[in-house]
Amino acid sequence: MRYAIVGVGNILFKDEGIGIYAAKFLESNYSFSEGVEVIDGGTLGFKLMRYYQDYDRVLIIDTVSIKDEPGAVYNLPSEALLGLGSYRQTAHEVEVVEMLEICSFLEKMAQVSVIGMVPEDIESVEISLSDSVKERFDLLINEILKELKQEGVEIEKKGSKKIDEIINEYANPSSLSREGFR
Repeated sequence: MRYAIVGVGNILFKDEGIGIYAAKFLESNYSFSEGVEVIDGGTLGFKLMRYYQDYDRVLIIDTVSIKDEPGAVYNLPSEALLGLGSYRQTAHEVEVVEMLEICSFLEKMAQVSVIGMVPEDIESVEISLSDSVKERFDLLINEILKELKQEGVEIEKKGSKKIDEIINEYANPSSLSREGFR
């Protein structure tokens, strides 16, 4: 089985980058079964279609604009996502759902779900995360790891990098290691 873990978002707008930071955190701290790839999806938009078509399973890590407290974590299968009109608050949230809608008409489509966190601030131009999101970051990672284990993915801890170190790598690009991160 080919499995893609795709972190999406825009690190320039504070909590909007949660998916990117989470993907980099996973890539830095864990090894996964053969066939599992961690991908920095940035603001891929319509290029997400490639992942929906080329993989058997796609897990999107993103913000979810649901009225709840900042830092709340949601695990949404694609069927639930298609029915959540209020989810689509940011450009990439719209594109994630639009690609699901388009691909649902095609012959082959991966099983897709989104694990996301409710952001506090997606408007400030700052490479960081709000305190409320940072404090609950482990909840997001734990939900992702739980989902992967339920899917039969083997996970091995390989590092102990903290979220602040990951954010610092993006804030200071000369320190960012891109090895093995597509």
